[in-house]
Amino acid sequence: MNDNEVTAYMESLSAGAIVNPGREEMQLEALQDLLARMGNPERDLRYVHIAGTNGKGSILAYVSTVLQEAGYRVGRYFSPALRDPWEKIQVQQKPVAKTAIREGIAAIAECTQQMAAEGKRLPTQFEAETALAFWYFRKKGCDIVVLECGLGGRTDATNVIPAPEVCVFAPIAMDHMAILGPTVEAIAGVKSGIIKPGADVVSAPQMPEAARVLERTAGEKKVSLTYAEAPSHIRYGLKKQTFDTKEYRKLEITLAGVYQPENAAVAVAVLDALRKRGFKIPEEKLRSGLRMTVWSGRFTFLKEKPYFIMDGAHNKAAAEVLRRSLDTYFPEKSFVMILGVLRDKAYEDVLKCLLDKAVQVITLTPPENARALSALELAEAVQEYGVSVTCADSVEEAAELAELLSGKQFPILATGSLSWLGRLEGIYRDRNRGKRISQ
Repeated sequence: MNDNEVTAYMESLSAGAIVNPGREEMQLEALQDLLARMGNPERDLRYVHIAGTNGKGSILAYVSTVLQEAGYRVGRYFSPALRDPWEKIQVQQKPVAKTAIREGIAAIAECTQQMAAEGKRLPTQFEAETALAFWYFRKKGCDIVVLECGLGGRTDATNVIPAPEVCVFAPIAMDHMAILGPTVEAIAGVKSGIIKPGADVVSAPQMPEAARVLERTAGEKKVSLTYAEAPSHIRYGLKKQTFDTKEYRKLEITLAGVYQPENAAVAVAVLDALRKRGFKIPEEKLRSGLRMTVWSGRFTFLKEKPYFIMDGAHNKAAAEVLRRSLDTYFPEKSFVMILGVLRDKAYEDVLKCLLDKAVQVITLTPPENARALSALELAEAVQEYGVSVTCADSVEEAAELAELLSGKQFPILATGSLSWLGRLEGIYRDRNRGKRISQ
């Protein structure tokens, strides 16, 4: 199978994430059928499984980097991808090789041909990608896989795995309400579905309605639930941040954002849980792994003079923590903002949270995304806040306009959706390779 055949095959599959909304027990049936025909690679691996609303990717990055530093061969699977669609499948932080993609998708296509001939339902694109990930992780002999839920939890494709070593919950908030439910309690109910007997459960501090659901589910599954301790003695910084936990002093991270010490503290709790299950993670490797962790898309700096930040805040909770970061690092500054959003997101909440920090807004239509809200429609929404706004025809034009309008006087913020930030990052990676100050 060549690259074009791989692309054609993946495009032939349904893009839908939820296929049997009325019968939850059938949600994973096609993927389970496919994996059985592939020899059930998911059963030969050990996992850390992460659900939640905001912070999942950062927690995944911290945990996987520390485990790799400690000498383990680590697979990781996350979504969405920021640049290349296949970068979401990684071993030792290197994306799956093209030769492996061709080989794995050819095997998957053969299995789905059999399924079609038998009149069985075929997997979705995301389910096929997930099957490829499990196949690749087994092929590469991973000691452990750090796995991020794609959407929700109970019926997410990643939940076909056996009991993980640790189930992890990032903060749970309102997002994807049309699919997951209209309340935090309902959303937590879906996400708590990753909890399985035999696993340990580690959670970030949660809102009371989410905490009640997690505690009830953990009790029903007869597993222990530990809340990560909130970090203390935090020293915020754009290039380096330090914090304490109950067990460790002056842990250092290089990811910016006021929420990153909190994410890192959850990761520390996960790693301590893994230690208790026999994983050897020396303190010096914990410290070096946290310090070495990189993760793009969340308060990522593209350049200095002026500061140019991108952050994929696409819901109310993410916008609120982004606002905290702006107020902490740039308390007296207004921003030139580039905004691009998806129409099915609660973008009005993002606008309410951020626009009083804007001196000028540039809107764009996220490219190659059927769910994109047009730059013109978004500009009309921005005008309601009395902020000067202009539309850009492309990500490239938006970046050029932002730098021109900034005049090195105002910092620049690009936000609203992760869907186009990979293209923006690529512009600056190519232009200023080696000059980025943080990821």
